[in-house]
Amino acid sequence: MNKHRCGWCAGDALYEAYHDTEWGVPIYDDNTIFEFLILETFQAGLSWITILRKRENFREALDDFDYKKIANYGEEKLEELLNNPGIIRNKLKVYATVSNAKAFMKIQEEFGSFSKYIWSFVDHKPIQNQVEYYKEAPATTAISDALSKDLKKRGFKFTGSTVVYAHMQATGMVNDHEINCFRYEEVKAMSL
Repeated sequence: MNKHRCGWCAGDALYEAYHDTEWGVPIYDDNTIFEFLILETFQAGLSWITILRKRENFREALDDFDYKKIANYGEEKLEELLNNPGIIRNKLKVYATVSNAKAFMKIQEEFGSFSKYIWSFVDHKPIQNQVEYYKEAPATTAISDALSKDLKKRGFKFTGSTVVYAHMQATGMVNDHEINCFRYEEVKAMSL
């Protein structure tokens, strides 16, 4: 059976697998939320497929996205990352990963978990949008603007509203699957 998918992933097996199994699924686990947050910050200015193709390299280079380890990276480890051809070697983004890990843990201390903090921006339940064609989905919203502003105030870098909205889409805070996509109803059912 040929399933209808959101137009943005059609034709690439890796993209389709990500779309079919991960994108838009509500995530409440801090470790996974952190992974997506870091991947989204590296994606700023690039295509998501570029990041997906390097995801396993990032996982290996960043100690399986262990924010406690990342928060303690020193100059030697940062140099190693900047010389790793398997990841995006943008110095500002690499250094931001460390400061974002530290800010992430401060939020955990304050709220009990990062998940409680970030999901509070959508009243702890996914927003069910009615996107007919993926290009009609917004790049930012008032919520992503507010979340971006708050993250920046708390020391996060590379978390502009567009990056934050993409993170919200990826982690299921909003369901932006096209309404005729086979995943729309499946993802919607996960949030009830």
